[in-house]
Parts: sequence; structure tokens; C-alpha cells
Amino acid sequence: MAADANAPTASEYIVHHLQHLQNVKQGFIIDMSVVNIDSVVTGVVLGVLMLLVFWSAARKATSGVPGRFQAAVEIMVEMVDNQAKASIHNAESRKFIAPLALTVFVWIFLMNAMDLLPVDLLPVMWQKATGDSHAFLRVVPTADLSTTLGLSGAVLLLCFYYSIKVKGLGGWIHELFTAPFGTSKNPVFAVILGIVNFAMQIIEYVAKTVSHGMRLFGNMYAGELVFLLIALMGGALAMSLSGVLLPVGHIIAGTIWAIFHILIITLQAFIFMMLALIYLGQAHDAH
Repeated sequence: MAADANAPTASEYIVHHLQHLQNVKQGFIIDMSVVNIDSVVTGVVLGVLMLLVFWSAARKATSGVPGRFQAAVEIMVEMVDNQAKASIHNAESRKFIAPLALTVFVWIFLMNAMDLLPVDLLPVMWQKATGDSHAFLRVVPTADLSTTLGLSGAVLLLCFYYSIKVKGLGGWIHELFTAPFGTSKNPVFAVILGIVNFAMQIIEYVAKTVSHGMRLFGNMYAGELVFLLIALMGGALAMSLSGVLLPVGHIIAGTIWAIFHILIITLQAFIFMMLALIYLGQAHDAH
């Protein structure tokens, strides 16, 4: 009975699982001094794993009949390269952007796939390793808004870079003040249109960047919440004999959602990659 009395409630369980392992306690909604250590470490480890996988594929590649592993990698590389060709018409730019798109797709897929692990597996292992039963740990980096906005922010910086590289600094600045509504020979109207055009350009850049990161974050955060709710069904038997059927529902619901979630994590990685290619392609276009 004492153990039941000390057990967390459903809301406490969910709130605990949604807390990050941080260097300092967050004091504000936007606190740049806070680092979500769990997201950074998990993302770096998965990034290294990705590099090792592709290095292994490149090292074992043969010109003859490819094995299953090599064939799978070649199919994925060809798919991404075709998408890059459709969005980026500058062959020189594609030499960097196509591999970047492949990296983004695989890296985000691996970070999304952490959602398929049992929700208590790594957090409990971390609690036992630290000896702190209240230690926090979140293992899905893409369910962290800092990660997804960081990725979309990097895409924005690349858009700036290619806009300047392709159009020149003067050409890009001219575009900021003349697109999308053009300009006028009348100095007064030219100033007014310049201000409106610049405001529209800034809004477009901000909207694209925020929506790019928020879309991935929202889907993965929602998926994480569903897994937590399903996990609570599994604990119903320990709380009450009347919940004897809930653990069965936990297994069925968890299996169905995990299978469906495989599609979600793949689709979200693909969408993020495609939007990155589209935005970088737009940076090459002159208005």
C-alpha cells in the first residue's frame, strides 16, 4: 500500500517524462543559457552512428551485384538525388545540397526513431546509473523545439548564403526591397513599396523557418505523448484489479501505434528534407 501511495499520478508521470536533462533550471520561456543535454548527446550519438553506417556502406561498395545493405543505401541516395535535381537546378550547388539533404533525412529519421523505444527504458536506466529516482531524461531530440528550430534555422542561414552567392550581395538586397510587389519610378511610391516589400520578405523568412521547425516538433511531440498515454495503460494492473484488461489494451494499442508511427517518423523526415530543398531552390531563383 505504501508503494502505491508513493507512486506518481498519471499527470505527474507524464510531466516527469516531458522534462529535459538540463545544465541549469530554465527561468524564462526563452532562456538562452539552458542547454537540453539529453537532446544534444542523443543527436550527436545518432549523427556519429549515421556516419559510421554510410562509411561502412561506402567501404564495402562493389561494382558487381550489390548486397541488400548496399542496394538499400543506393536506393536512398538515388531517391534524394532525384529530389535535389527537381528542386535545385544549379549543378554546382547540388554537389553540396544533395549530400546535405541525404544527411538531414537519415539523421532526422534516426532521431525520430528513438520514439519507438519503450518510454521508460532509457530514463529508468539513467535513474539507476545516477542513483537519482527523479532524474530527468528525454531521448527524442526532435520532440525538443530547440532541436527542430535549430535545424530549420540552419536551413535559413543556407538560404541566405545561396541567395548572396547566386545573386550577389547587391542583387539579394535589391530583391529584398523590390519583391514581391516591384518598385516605382516615383521616389515616394518607391520608398513605400520598398518598406512593404522588405516587411513581406522578413515575414516570409520567419514564417518559413518557424513552420519548418514547428511541423516536425509538433508531430513528434504528439507521438511521444501518445506513447506515454499508452504506457499508463500498462500500469493500470498495478494500481487496481479492475484495470486487468488495460494492460492487454496497452500491448495492442502500443503495437498498432508503433507500426503506424514508423510511417510518421519516415514521413516527417522526408517532409523536412523536401522543404529544405524547396527553400534552398527558392534561394536560387531571381524575382
